[in-house]
Amino acid sequence: MEPIRVIVQGALGKVGREMVTAVCRDKETQLVGAVDIDAKKTSLALPDESGEVPLSTDINEILEKCPADVMIDFTVAKATMPAARLALKKEINMVIGTTGLSSDELAELEKLAVDNGVGVVIAPNFALGAVLMMHLARIAAKYMEFAEIIELHHNQKADAPSGTAILTARGMAEERGKPFPEPYDSDKNFESRGQVVEGVPIHSVRLPGLMAHQEVILGTAGQTLSIRHDTINRECYTPGVLYAVKQVVKKKGFTYGLDKLLDL
Repeated sequence: MEPIRVIVQGALGKVGREMVTAVCRDKETQLVGAVDIDAKKTSLALPDESGEVPLSTDINEILEKCPADVMIDFTVAKATMPAARLALKKEINMVIGTTGLSSDELAELEKLAVDNGVGVVIAPNFALGAVLMMHLARIAAKYMEFAEIIELHHNQKADAPSGTAILTARGMAEERGKPFPEPYDSDKNFESRGQVVEGVPIHSVRLPGLMAHQEVILGTAGQTLSIRHDTINRECYTPGVLYAVKQVVKKKGFTYGLDKLLDL
């Protein structure tokens, strides 16, 4: 079977470099082109030393020069949307890890996928362990009375609480069919108790030396249950992205969340 031809947008970024390496190492995928706003050269040397692929700041140039099946995008919203409009109209499937896309932009991507008969997979988190952590927390939420979340990230992270922590709390409440009861009197001043989302206090830690970590602690009479995921480095995203690349060429239309591809 011919390998899946892949273009990586944001190829020189921290996550993009991991994507380039992962695509090159996987026997079922082949890197055929790369795009990055900071590109200074016209080619990108492959990490397995097997050669080079075209590199440009111009997405249209790479799409014209490099026939592809899938484009992986880990950039920013203002770069993702113009690239997606071009790629999807050329019937190139997309796997998107960019965060910050608005509801209108997501709706546009869904329409583009349907109109052009291609697949789009967007996930707020491509780490398989994080997806499983959120899924297991949803299951446990139906049986445990209270819950709290501790999320720890590097000190350069712009937001707090993290998007993953908020999604976890909302997903747990959705599974219960109602918010958790707050485990303290709301009329008291407990600033140290964290931001409450759906009755779940979320405690955010920001320190150098950390990457991305989350622990969900659930409690009921006489017992607690902890579900924790730790990200060691950015390589954690590659298994999920490669899985999405291999699925998106078979699954047309719009898919939001890696959990949907995993049938969780």
